[in-house]
Amino acid sequence: MEKNIAVIKGDGIGPEIVNEAIKVLDKTAERFGHKFSYKEVLMGGCAIDAEGTPLPQKTIDVCLASDSVLLGAVGGPKWDTLPGDQRPEKGLLGIRKALNLFANIRPAKLFAPLADACPLKKEITDKGLDLVIVRELTGGVYFGKHTTFEEDGVTVADDDMRYHDYEIERIIRVAFDMAKKRSGKVSSVDKANVLDTSRLWRKIAHSISEENPDVQYNDVLVDNCAMQLVRDPSQFDVIVTENLFGDILSDEASMITGSLGMIPSASLGEGSFGMYEPIHGSAPDIAGQNIANPIATILSASMMLRYSFDMGKEADAIDDAVNKVLAEGYRTGDIMSEGMKKVSCSEIGSLIADRI
Repeated sequence: MEKNIAVIKGDGIGPEIVNEAIKVLDKTAERFGHKFSYKEVLMGGCAIDAEGTPLPQKTIDVCLASDSVLLGAVGGPKWDTLPGDQRPEKGLLGIRKALNLFANIRPAKLFAPLADACPLKKEITDKGLDLVIVRELTGGVYFGKHTTFEEDGVTVADDDMRYHDYEIERIIRVAFDMAKKRSGKVSSVDKANVLDTSRLWRKIAHSISEENPDVQYNDVLVDNCAMQLVRDPSQFDVIVTENLFGDILSDEASMITGSLGMIPSASLGEGSFGMYEPIHGSAPDIAGQNIANPIATILSASMMLRYSFDMGKEADAIDDAVNKVLAEGYRTGDIMSEGMKKVSCSEIGSLIADRI
C-alpha cells in the first residue's frame, strides 16, 4: 500500500523527533511491504521566518492533498513578542480549522516499565492507568472573539466561549463510538453549574447517552475531574470535553504517566484523514542537542497507521517495539531512572526501529 504523508517538523525539537518517527515508519513500511512518501511543509515559527506567516496557504494545500499529516511541535520564545494573530500557535489553530479536524484523541497510558516515573503512589498506579481524552478541537474560547479595549478608563480583556449544538453532538458521538471499542464507559466533563455552554453540552450528552444504553455514562465537573485524575485515574475510560478543559486535563493526564514525552495524539475529522502529533511543546531549551524524547511522536505515527491507514498490525508492531525498548531499560533523559541505560534521541529511535 502507498500513502502520502505531509510532514510539518516545526520548531525547536520538532525536526529531531519527527526524523525518528519517520525512521520508524520507514522500517515498518519495509517490514510490511508498504511505501510511505513524505512532503515537508512549513508551519509555526519557521514559517514566520521564511514566509512571514505561521500558516502558509501552500501548507494547507499540501496537507489536504495528502493521506495524513505528521507534525512535530511549534512555537518558542523567539516569537513570543509578536501580536497574537501572528504567533506560531495561530498556525496550529488555523490548520486544525482548515482541515476540519474537530476531534483530538489523547491516550494516557502508563507503560509498565515506567511505573516508577509516575508521581502517584504505588497503590494508585497498581490499579492501572489507561484512558483516552476526547477533546473538541475547533470550537470554544480558543476560536471565539478576543478583544482588549478601554472602558471607563480601565483596560478590559474579553474572550468569547461559543459552541453550536452540532459541534457538541459530533464530538460526543466520537467518544461513545470509542468507548464501545474499549471498556464501555464515557465521562463527560463540563462546568454546567456556571457556564451556559456547559449546560448545552450536558443536555446534548444526555440525549446521546439515552441512544446508547450499552455505554456507562456520567457527568463530571471539570474541577472534580482534575482531582479524580490524581486520586484514582483507573476509574476513567473515555473522557470527553470541550476545547479549553480538554487542553488542561489532557496535560494533567499525560504528566501522571511519567512524562509528556510519552503521549501521542490524533486530530481527526469526519473521515479517515488526520493530523498526528505529540502533545508536548517545542522545548527550545534542548533543541539541537539530540536529547529529546521522540517516543510520543513515534507513537503518534502508530496512531496514524491505526486510525487513518487501517494498519492495525503495523501499529501494534510499533507499540510492541516501544514496549520492548523500555523493558530492556533504555531511557532518554526525561524518563531516566537509576539502573537504566541513558540514550540519545536518535539512539532510542534506532532501537525502536530495529525491533519492528
